[in-house]
Amino acid sequence: MSISSEHKPLGKQVTGSLHTLSPIVELNVGGEMYTTTLSTLKKHPGSKLAEMFTGQPKLRTDSEGRFFIDRPGTYFKYILEYLRSNQVPTQCIQDVYKEALFYDIEPLIKQLEDSPQIFGELVARRQFLARVPNYSENIELMIRIARAEAVACRQSSVIVCVVRTEEDAARCQDALNSLDMDKKSVVKFGPWKAVPSISDLLDCIQMDVEAKGYKISFQPHVAEKGFRFKSHDFFYKFLFTWW
Repeated sequence: MSISSEHKPLGKQVTGSLHTLSPIVELNVGGEMYTTTLSTLKKHPGSKLAEMFTGQPKLRTDSEGRFFIDRPGTYFKYILEYLRSNQVPTQCIQDVYKEALFYDIEPLIKQLEDSPQIFGELVARRQFLARVPNYSENIELMIRIARAEAVACRQSSVIVCVVRTEEDAARCQDALNSLDMDKKSVVKFGPWKAVPSISDLLDCIQMDVEAKGYKISFQPHVAEKGFRFKSHDFFYKFLFTWW
């Protein structure tokens, strides 16, 4: 069976053995076209990519007979280059890492995890955030509050309380109670047991909200008079700009 035969219907299931195919393979990866060899695709036998082209195929073909993989085609060129020459990409690291995980190419995964970008994210930042209770849930809560207050507004704000220690949490309790009585929503982060500071956590919050497509900034929030501490040490106002 030839993969270059014409007039195949879109999405037709390939039923023959891949061993009968030409060693030259044409691919359609998310709309990007590639030509390579079976041996390149099967270079790492334990990978998901190799399994796609081993034994009874489960791949579909496009209207031109090219094997179709429903993944971002832009980054497949880096995967293919690694398979061809063991060249580890130096750009689009985060995106290529996601594709390496999908295709389960273990040697590439390990080498990418040693890169400063992935190492810093996996070993440093994510390990820190894992020690901040309910971090991901609080990010989603901030977004829900901001969206609820965005009606007919250019900006909406969310008050965030960030406390690093149990002692700081106790000091903030009066202020939190007062804000609650005023029916003002406050999202509380912390305390945590890790080296990074409050400013580090604030940067993480901004980074992760922006990663979801929102335009956001923050500034110290000055609480009402009567609090026995400097409220701006713990309270911040995050501004979501909608237009």
